[in-house]
Amino acid sequence: MDNEILELYEQVKDKLTIEEFQAKINDISKENEDLGFVDDYYAAEQVVNNIIGASKDDQKSNGEILNIGDLEPGSQAAIVGRIMSISNPKSFKTRKGKSGQVCNMELKDSTGDIRVVLWTENIKLLKNFKEGNIVKITDVDIKEGYRGDNEANLRPRSTITHFKEADLSKFPTYNEDITDIEDLVPETKANIIARIVRIPTPRTYEKNGKEGKVTSLELKDATGEISYTLWNKNVDLIEELGLDAGDSVKILGAQVRERNGELSLTHWDGRIIKGDFDVPEFTQEFIKIGDITEQNNIAIKGVISKLQDIRTFTRKSDGSEGKLRNFDVSDDTGSIRTTIWGNDTDILLTKGDIVKIIGADARFDDYTDSGYSLNTNFNTQLSINPENLSDEELDIFDEIKQKVSQIKRLSEVEEFDEDGIEVDVIGRMFAIGEINEFQRDDGSVGYARSAKFSDGEGRVGLTFWDQKAKQEYKTGGAYKIENAKVRLGMYEVELNIGGSARVIELPEDSDQARFLPSFKTIETMLYSHKSIADVEEDDEGIIVTGRIIESSDVREFDRTDGSKGYVKSLEIADNSGSINVTLWNENAKKEWNVGDAIKFQDPQISFRNDSLEINVSRSTSILEPGESEIDDLPTYDELKESIYVPKTIEALEDDDRNVRITGTLKEVFGNKILITKCPSCGNTVDQSSDDFVCSFCGEPIDEPRYLLMVPARLEDDTGEISITFFDNLAEELLDMKKEDIINLTDNGSDLGPMEGRIDDLNGLTVEVITNVSFDDYNEEIRLNPKRILSKYY
Repeated sequence: MDNEILELYEQVKDKLTIEEFQAKINDISKENEDLGFVDDYYAAEQVVNNIIGASKDDQKSNGEILNIGDLEPGSQAAIVGRIMSISNPKSFKTRKGKSGQVCNMELKDSTGDIRVVLWTENIKLLKNFKEGNIVKITDVDIKEGYRGDNEANLRPRSTITHFKEADLSKFPTYNEDITDIEDLVPETKANIIARIVRIPTPRTYEKNGKEGKVTSLELKDATGEISYTLWNKNVDLIEELGLDAGDSVKILGAQVRERNGELSLTHWDGRIIKGDFDVPEFTQEFIKIGDITEQNNIAIKGVISKLQDIRTFTRKSDGSEGKLRNFDVSDDTGSIRTTIWGNDTDILLTKGDIVKIIGADARFDDYTDSGYSLNTNFNTQLSINPENLSDEELDIFDEIKQKVSQIKRLSEVEEFDEDGIEVDVIGRMFAIGEINEFQRDDGSVGYARSAKFSDGEGRVGLTFWDQKAKQEYKTGGAYKIENAKVRLGMYEVELNIGGSARVIELPEDSDQARFLPSFKTIETMLYSHKSIADVEEDDEGIIVTGRIIESSDVREFDRTDGSKGYVKSLEIADNSGSINVTLWNENAKKEWNVGDAIKFQDPQISFRNDSLEINVSRSTSILEPGESEIDDLPTYDELKESIYVPKTIEALEDDDRNVRITGTLKEVFGNKILITKCPSCGNTVDQSSDDFVCSFCGEPIDEPRYLLMVPARLEDDTGEISITFFDNLAEELLDMKKEDIINLTDNGSDLGPMEGRIDDLNGLTVEVITNVSFDDYNEEIRLNPKRILSKYY
């Protein structure tokens, strides 16, 4: 506590302890932390004033009235002057998120003028004052303003009173002259009374790296029309004053500007007063939608009967990004497609909203049912669910709203027998497939994706197209789909979700989602859970859950159209057994970890390589199992013990899978360990020259694909059996990479230095996980190893 504050404390030390004094200072400082002029000394003064009244210095400053021209920055004073202007309060937020308001007055006497700043707690004092009043303001801080001239800041305890003993000769006169719009003069300030014709949606702009906003009200009096521009914080006055088209306003201190020979008004430090002023009534003419022809500046009212998502586009002029949104507006005479642009797309719209559009342009449009479409512009006013509608209008619009807001049950949709009908539906997503890329006839690239959709009563297939196909959807998530088009599929009704459709994710606690059965309930209704041992070929509508016990590397291949494809194999197991899984493309490229639980919804079951396997098709969803489903699965360690059963060679059977065999290699065949394959069709070919053509597919081969293969016999105490190691396992067996082997063997035509390395494999003991199959050619069983657990001599 510095000496100046201690001097103030001396005045109240018989009433407060020093600690109580400091506590009260802290309270006032915290209360006024958003005001820059409130320091500890000022707070201490307030404490003293609250207890014993104003200090002598305050009495002097408050009692001594200084001429405005004599004021100096840093002083405290009482000032008297005539109010020449009062601005509308502007709202602000501090860095700490606290809300406040600020407003300005212009005060004049015969010696000069000064801007007076009132803060949140002072603004309420203005209710008893207006332009032209002579007032006395006490306890103000004089500072240098941002324009270099003096500025008077009110403090929390400042007062404003009418100065009744004023010598009028010391103050300028105030004339509130109202100018007709037709008589406005450029580069002057003017007061006008007019009626608001239109309030366009505010637009944003960027200047010096900062974003601002602007809008221009259209005003009209008996003599003409003019635009009135509000910038940045002043735009908020529309909402704060509750301004709407049709309101009459008095505008004080508007600045008149001229550009390209046209006058306009700009709001700066003036004031907008909403009231019942003497200005001609203005009645906006609205046109029925069925009567629209090609014309400009029209106004309509109607119900949003179809709503599309916001779309972005790139402007050709400067490469910048723009936004647009289309929706249909309907009244009792017809419908018209309407396009809004830029900031208007940020307005919250819902299908079924009543909309009022003033100042749009109608154009011929061959792509709409009505033959016309409506375009908005910067000066268009868009009002959602406006007030002051007539009872007749409300009755008409309510009837339209009931029709357009109707949600179809999927059991009803299943019974449709006509293509192209647009419906709105609610349900849960199931079996969300992969994104499929295709080429259209015009050469452009398209995207498609399928899914299943159910509300518990019915089930339909969905096909998402292009941008809708590339969106992320949650399996089991609740969604509302608007403007879905019915398509009669071969076996069921399907819904096309194209560019004009909307897919809206519903919160689980929303009214619409709350009436849907849970994901688990619908899943039980639509699918049957099967253990791996019970799976049968061509099973449909099943769910298989297991734990990953094997995961291969991703393999890339060339499709017939020249594009790249990807494939990967998993093996999953449950209590009953194990099964192979084939993953394609995006699913193949995902990270799948051995030991993870995995769930396949609606997989395809096929018979391949003498065993059943799961094939993940476009309609299959790969899900993370629920907690109860995971609890029902054995752990990975438990599965290893039950799946990888140790066996002797003598005990093997031709349908054994995942058996664990330990034996010693013998008769390792090393004369041909690299097999040349055609990269197009995969058939084995003879590479008789550097330039040859595959005899199977007819494709020229520049670079063949090689299959690394090490065949041998495996022996244990009970017998012996054939075994062949391919690619990765052969690399592991030889401790060499395939590329190095290719180089050492002259592309497989001569074993060279590999001959001794292969001979060294004889006598190597290996422990492997393997499947068993029957070799029809040699009429014996053989081993198809999957993993080498250990090897040693």
